[in-house]
Amino acid sequence: MDPRSLTPALRALRLCLHLLTAGLLALVVVRALTGRSAEPVTAVVTVAGAMGAVYGAGAALPVVRSTRVGAVWWLAVLGAVWTLLLVLSPDALWLAFPLYFLLLHLLPARWGVPAVALAAGAAICSYVGHDGAVNPGAFIGPLLGAAVAVATVLGYQTLYRESERKQQLIDELVVAHAELAAAERASATLAERERLAREIHDTLAQGLSSIQLLLVAAGRELPADSPAAGHVEQARATAQDNLAEARRFVRALAPPELDVGSLAGALDRLCATAPGLTARFSVSGTPLELPTPYEVALLRIAQSALANTVLHADARRAEITLSFMETSVALDVVDDGEGFDPDRAPVGGDGGFGLVAMRSRVTELGGTFTVESEPGRGTAVAVTLPLPTPSGGVA
Repeated sequence: MDPRSLTPALRALRLCLHLLTAGLLALVVVRALTGRSAEPVTAVVTVAGAMGAVYGAGAALPVVRSTRVGAVWWLAVLGAVWTLLLVLSPDALWLAFPLYFLLLHLLPARWGVPAVALAAGAAICSYVGHDGAVNPGAFIGPLLGAAVAVATVLGYQTLYRESERKQQLIDELVVAHAELAAAERASATLAERERLAREIHDTLAQGLSSIQLLLVAAGRELPADSPAAGHVEQARATAQDNLAEARRFVRALAPPELDVGSLAGALDRLCATAPGLTARFSVSGTPLELPTPYEVALLRIAQSALANTVLHADARRAEITLSFMETSVALDVVDDGEGFDPDRAPVGGDGGFGLVAMRSRVTELGGTFTVESEPGRGTAVAVTLPLPTPSGGVA
């Protein structure tokens, strides 16, 4: 593990492990030098120094912390030196405790736990071999230390993994929240664009169209050589130019789906990308250029109806038909899904499956909106909008 990635608590624990190992090695050397235990002093000091050097080298070498092979080889050398020290001095068995943590930290659990058991067995054998007697203390100390080490390390690893999972969930929630916020902003932007398009169409464009028609009528009433006729014609041309500019504004505020083609093309792409079902699109009659509010309303209704089919109807097939007639344009969305009882459909909110919003769009344009459905018989959504007349001034 890279020391730069350690938390302050882990750095403290690592420092404590180094200090514990150094202190226990020093205890072995001091007891050998003071003659408090019957053992070859020179050999004990030499092997203890060698173990300290091996330990220090492993703590300093990046290969031990970063690779499994390096850690295994270092632990093997360290264990061999410690085993030799166990043979020479009974005090070396205390070094088993920091060694437990090293084994569990550097090796996977399936290797670390057996290695800890092996180290505990070596410590017990050393104690029995030097003391010459078998008693409960020979087993309780090493085994209890091994159990504490295993419980501590495995418990910490479990908590660490749980913390990592929670952090991952938090990160995913943050990303999801950001995506939701972006989607809400995009939806609000599109809604505002559509609102502005409707306002310009229903007020400014309609007013300019009426002005133009009135000026045309006034021009017909004036003599051709009248000085006012020129002013009236100039005013009519100005109104016509501004009406064209207003229509361009309305077109620019249309949904992005309509930027790259006609309403029929947008509906065809909508069917092609519908997930989880086979959707077909067809056109009936001679296609006409529709005002932008008409195209926006029909596209949004088709999107909402098809989304309801995907989310709620459990349908296999759906069909969208756009029909151009002499005085009206119609949109039909039919599916073979589960259906529902329209009279019992909840009103408002998401529970209404967007029906209220669809009906509101159609009502604003003076059209009719109907839903035909029965449980188990599929659903048909029908929209009819009156076509604008040339004299009506609708863009």
